[in-house]
Amino acid sequence: MKIGIVSDSHDNIALLCAAVADAKQRGAEAILHCGDIVAPSTLGKAQQYDLPLHVIHGNNTGDLYTLAKLSHASSNIFYYGQDASFTLNEKRIFIVHYPHYARAMAITGDYDLVCCGHSHNISVKNVINNKGTQTTICNPGTVGGVGAPATYLFGDLESMTFKLQQEIKKGEFHEQPTKINTRIEKKEG
Repeated sequence: MKIGIVSDSHDNIALLCAAVADAKQRGAEAILHCGDIVAPSTLGKAQQYDLPLHVIHGNNTGDLYTLAKLSHASSNIFYYGQDASFTLNEKRIFIVHYPHYARAMAITGDYDLVCCGHSHNISVKNVINNKGTQTTICNPGTVGGVGAPATYLFGDLESMTFKLQQEIKKGEFHEQPTKINTRIEKKEG
């Protein structure tokens, strides 16, 4: 199963929609949003691509009441609050906005994939968890292009591989060669 992972759209409807459209064109079957959507109307515009949207709110919360209402009125928006735990393609997934919280959840060994945002810095890391297995932590950067280039990650849950997609031309995302850290980190202590 292919997925798009986005974060920190900060009300940039055009870039969020461009990333979702690009991920769908590449074969994504779901989008994970790691927070800082801000206005529910931003997320509402992404519904047109008819992909399941798994969403948390981040630290720029916007109108949480309307966001919850939007998710209840939609068959493809799954709004979880400040964090999310669910399964896709038999992979246990956790989404949270903050990288330090993501690392802590990855170390538990309860998840195959942990996604976060907040820093606007793209990264993919594999960590050895408390159960002696490997968990991948992904931060897709900022799809809204706030203080950094607009980016998202395109992932394959079968192979657990993730590729950087960056806006090169207005509204056009292209796969970029990455220097993403994919080394395996051993747990501390």
